[in-house]
Amino acid sequence: MKTSNQRKTGTITIEEFRAIYRALAHRSEIHELFCSYSPNRKILPETNLIEFLRKEQFVIDADEAIASELIAKYEPIEEVQRKKQMSFEGFLRYMNSKDCLIFKRDHTIIYQNMSYPLRDYFISSSHNTYLISDQLIGPSHLWGYSSALMKGCRCLEIDCWDGPQNEPIVYHGHTLTSKITFRTVIEVIDKYAFAVSDYPVVLSLENHCSPKQQEVMADYLETILGDKLLTTIIGDTFPTDLPSPELLKFKILIKNKKVGTLEETVLRRGLDSHGEIGEFLEEVEQSEDDETEESTLLPPKSPQLKRRNAIRRSPPLPRKKLKSSW
Repeated sequence: MKTSNQRKTGTITIEEFRAIYRALAHRSEIHELFCSYSPNRKILPETNLIEFLRKEQFVIDADEAIASELIAKYEPIEEVQRKKQMSFEGFLRYMNSKDCLIFKRDHTIIYQNMSYPLRDYFISSSHNTYLISDQLIGPSHLWGYSSALMKGCRCLEIDCWDGPQNEPIVYHGHTLTSKITFRTVIEVIDKYAFAVSDYPVVLSLENHCSPKQQEVMADYLETILGDKLLTTIIGDTFPTDLPSPELLKFKILIKNKKVGTLEETVLRRGLDSHGEIGEFLEEVEQSEDDETEESTLLPPKSPQLKRRNAIRRSPPLPRKKLKSSW
């Protein structure tokens, strides 16, 4: 390796490449283990491989058939393979293979019952997902989201703030961390959300945006995520509990502050509320005086306002609050 650095020609020879490969891949502890079972420290005969499997790998039923299968599968040198032996290179490939996983191979796939409510499961979550360094002056980067999703993370945090030109931004507020746009974050999530898992992704919004930029956020979520975004109840009846991960496959959920009950939220959906989001943050129950005053200030013939007043003045629906583990 020193020779390749000293030459500074921009190229290396095949022998130099092999030396670099050995330095990186040939772990000393594996080589010591190989030598302890190899008679000449170069080749592992089939009988010695069986001994290794029984003593070190606890394959109690190891025999010639199992040893031959491993040699055929991992030994790269044909001449050694024909002699039913294993070189160190073959042994290294075997030790780094899935056959030597410390975990049960049956558990590398989803084997649990995924039909219980979402709150019954531990969820792999990420805090300040956009940060790839420290929380005060470090960079915010889209790689934080793609990396978390590729590692199997199912809950991502997005800290949203008002940005220039009506573009919401994501960063660690009131610090010197760099900023990225909310739009690009959602585009990356859309691309990688289900790359390694079919189960739902939860976007935890720490929302500091004004109503105007919240509308921009909502537009990006709907237009970029499309059908992946869960925007209504599953089925024809209001649930009494959270849906299961099985029912939520390939869906993206938004975790944010909730206004009113689930039934009231569904009733409001489709109502043109642009520019009037602030009204939804007021108390639902108002005094008679407040309602009278409001009715005198609002145009009486506006169908949009009549619809909103009808929702407010109708008898309160039963408050079946969803249970949540967040």
